[in-house]
Amino acid sequence: MARLAARAFLAGLRLSAALVQTPGAREPARRLLGAIGALLARRRGVRAPIDAGAADPRAMAEAWQRAFPSRKQVPIVAVDAASATAYAEIRTPCPLAGSGDVEACWRMMEYDRAFAARAGARFVVLASQATPGVTAGRVALRPLALPADDLVPAHALAKKR
Repeated sequence: MARLAARAFLAGLRLSAALVQTPGAREPARRLLGAIGALLARRRGVRAPIDAGAADPRAMAEAWQRAFPSRKQVPIVAVDAASATAYAEIRTPCPLAGSGDVEACWRMMEYDRAFAARAGARFVVLASQATPGVTAGRVALRPLALPADDLVPAHALAKKR
C-alpha cells in the first residue's frame, strides 16, 4: 500500500509540474494545489494551535510532514527556538529539478503552503530543486503570527539573478 501511495504521489507531482508550467493553467493549477493541500490537511486532522503565540515549530513541521507518503523524504533538519523556526529538506525527486523554473516551483508549493497554514505555519522555500545544482529543497516553517522578513524565498532570489 505504501508503494502505491508513493507512486500516486510522484505521478501527482509530475502532473502538477506540467500544469504549473503551462500558460493559462498556471494560476488555476496553483489555486487547485492549495485547495488540495488544505483539504488533505483537514482530512488528516491537522489544526493550528489555539494560542498562535504558543505554536511549537517542531510540531508545525511534523504536521507538515504528514502531507507526504514518507517522512524520510522530508526530514526536519533543525529547529531554532529563538526564531521559532523549523527547517526541513525536501528530498523527494522533483520533476522540475535543475530546470531553472523556480517560479513554477513556487506555484507548485502552494500545496505545502496550504497544508502548513492549516497547522498554523508559514511555509517558505529557501532553496528550490528547480535551481540547477540543488539536489534537496530547503524549507522553513514559522508560526503565521510571527514576521518572516528574514526568510528569503528561493523564487525571490532567482529574480535577483
